[in-house]
Amino acid sequence: MSDLLRAPAEIKYAEELDWLESIDDNPKPFSWRLSPKMVRLFVLGSERADGLDREISQKWFGDRSFVERSIVTLASDRGLLLIGDPGTGKSWLAELLSTAICRNSTLVVQGTAGTTEDHIKYSWNVSMVIAKGQSRESMIPSPIMTAMETGAIGRFEELTRSTSDVQDALISILSEKYISVPELDSDNIVFAKPGFSVIATANSRDRGVNDLSSALKRRFNFVRIPVMTDRKSEAEIVRFRTEELLRRHSIDLDVPPTLLDVLLRSFADLRASAAAAGSDDEKLESALSTAEQIGVLEDAILHSNFFGAQGLTARSLASSLVGSLARREPEDLAILNKYLHGVVEPRSKEEGGSWPEFLEGGRDAIATLS
Repeated sequence: MSDLLRAPAEIKYAEELDWLESIDDNPKPFSWRLSPKMVRLFVLGSERADGLDREISQKWFGDRSFVERSIVTLASDRGLLLIGDPGTGKSWLAELLSTAICRNSTLVVQGTAGTTEDHIKYSWNVSMVIAKGQSRESMIPSPIMTAMETGAIGRFEELTRSTSDVQDALISILSEKYISVPELDSDNIVFAKPGFSVIATANSRDRGVNDLSSALKRRFNFVRIPVMTDRKSEAEIVRFRTEELLRRHSIDLDVPPTLLDVLLRSFADLRASAAAAGSDDEKLESALSTAEQIGVLEDAILHSNFFGAQGLTARSLASSLVGSLARREPEDLAILNKYLHGVVEPRSKEEGGSWPEFLEGGRDAIATLS
């Protein structure tokens, strides 16, 4: 793992998965490596009532019902569509589910404006076609086709970012469970093996970019992942990701609880302001997700470690928050400046603590960017 910048979940948690598989005597659908109960336990972590000989860490933080509905969908013949705002953990949940079910989370198609039908079906090795003609050997299967042939989970990230003709190519795959290869005279149909399914993700803020057709919607079960608003759960997520960051960079640094509270309350304030805004110009372009909180904290920790006094400060946290969230100029800077003067300044006078330094750092950061 030390040789990988980011190890996929099946490598990162290989030892844990092996142990769960060794004790799992529950019924398993198709060719699943773990039973549905063990898949849920792997994703959400173990509890004392589970009676296990070892603790299984919680890897995704959210409502248990979202995970259970996702698992049930994948055990059926329907695809799973995880939809929500950016940074709500859709891709991470998709990776964990595919890891627990088939020990392979890397069969991924990334949806963009440039994604073509070849990316979800197949293409050809041109040099082999010239030398020997078209055959199964000269065919390059897509990640989705590979998932079909192996009975695994294929993932499609940002489905609504791809064009309608690419989306439509998924309809026959999800309904008929095979791909025709008309260029071949024989052996020209690739059938899906039991266990094959598709987990797609979609950004709810992309609505209207490339809306899904009614036919494609019917092939998916929708699971909507909301923005995390529970402060206790959000704090657990931020701590979990921050600890990973510190281990990866071998940084010996404690995040003061007071500064974590400043970060959480700031995001809660900005979300409330966005919810009350009358137009898009009055709200930050950022989705203010938990993932963006983690990014702000990561930036502040690295800056403090490399260029600061080897300790996280309220000033560096404020500078990171402004730098990360001010994406439009001057709109976002004006919103952040209004927040500092309208909320943080009164709070710094009433509560003291880290808030005065946070206020000063935010003001300096805005002045630098203005």
